[in-house]
Amino acid sequence: MRAAPFLVTCLLCVTAHAAQAAAQPGFFRVEKRDGRWGIIDPDGKPFISKGVTTVHFIQDRIQGTDRSPYGETNQRKYGSEQAWREAAARRLIGWGFNTLGAWSDVKLADIEANGRRLAYTVNLDFGSHFVAEKVRGAAWLHGIFPDVFDPAFETVCRRIAGKQCASRKDDRRLLGWFTDNELRWGADWRGKEELLAMFLNLPSGTPGRVAAIATLRERYGEVAKFNAVWKTAVASWDELAATKEVKQPFENRKRAAQNAEVNRDAGGGEGAAFIKDCDAFVAKLAERYFKITGDAIKAADPNHMNFGCRFAYVPAQPVIEAAGRHLDGVSFNCYQHDPRNVIERYSAFGKPLIIGEFSFRGDDSGLPNTRGAGPRVKTQADRAAAFEKYVRVALSMPALVGYHWFEHADEPKEGRFDGENSNYGLVNINDEPYVELTRAMKALNAQAEALHATPADAK
Repeated sequence: MRAAPFLVTCLLCVTAHAAQAAAQPGFFRVEKRDGRWGIIDPDGKPFISKGVTTVHFIQDRIQGTDRSPYGETNQRKYGSEQAWREAAARRLIGWGFNTLGAWSDVKLADIEANGRRLAYTVNLDFGSHFVAEKVRGAAWLHGIFPDVFDPAFETVCRRIAGKQCASRKDDRRLLGWFTDNELRWGADWRGKEELLAMFLNLPSGTPGRVAAIATLRERYGEVAKFNAVWKTAVASWDELAATKEVKQPFENRKRAAQNAEVNRDAGGGEGAAFIKDCDAFVAKLAERYFKITGDAIKAADPNHMNFGCRFAYVPAQPVIEAAGRHLDGVSFNCYQHDPRNVIERYSAFGKPLIIGEFSFRGDDSGLPNTRGAGPRVKTQADRAAAFEKYVRVALSMPALVGYHWFEHADEPKEGRFDGENSNYGLVNINDEPYVELTRAMKALNAQAEALHATPADAK
């Protein structure tokens, strides 16, 4: 059957538009094929994000000083920051890495070696910036969660996204954005308080405290029922709003350790009711956090992916559900010998997963290794073996699309800003590579896409 002339014309237009769209530069995206998530690069090729974090000329300063031993080494060795960039980028590419992880010098992505360039990521630190501006505290170090109910939070996020994201919206080397790092989503190594208790003790009248009290009022209706669970004796909701200190009635029996799994348990009965109160509040908080930060990114940059806040541990179910509604992929840090169980728990998001940090520390490095997360092993050969085992397991998991090693260079033996003094580096303070580790990385990085494409039962 012959097509009418106008139909032929329309079909030709559609074909021309499709060809033009296919020819335009693309951006990194995620795609699920045969039950396995993967990243597709701007050229349409499969891509596993193999990254290293904190790649910087001056990586760490000694706690309480302006001295950077690694920076001093680089100044002597290379003479300029650009010369160091050239060497560092070539070396990372040579070891099979293709991504600059969080807190890295993005200018390394401009350097080509062997026909390849590094993709890069940026941590926008929305919550950290807000906390620093509003309460003059450190969100990550002290576990201060931003008051996302404050209208100023959205203003800060829009401002940061307008400055950071808009200028990079057309950059094909940008893999995606992190919104924050290891926010505190409940009782963890930074404190015993649940977020609901923390928000109930914000200054009177602040948006976060108002939202916390509103949540309890919705759940209990009568203040007497609230008193029974929370062991208080307030006569009204207005009296609760005016109370200077509200004590948490129960403690989670298993507070989350850094980069480990967490089980929420405050006992049965009233303890279980308390946990439900906390979850009801954190559901609202998480929804606002992920929606506000996600909308801010998309308004400034509709082209790149949002990988979220680099979870330190698997949070409560309402947080998982909110993240799943707003993120393109989920980032988390996992300092364990075997990441299988953690990856399985994060797979409940129904999203592709990126490990934002993992590492192993060698006791033969000459560093104290007394401060910092993650396993310690005896030798550099053990570090190499641990890396290989960890990444092979990770790549066997269908949802995993990337792994980023923490970090590029060792920390100072005297301790960095928070006292960490560990052997995390691919290179030591003298910018000398750990040969056994980087050799193992090069070999396994070369196999990553193939390993991930092969189901575990077919290997």
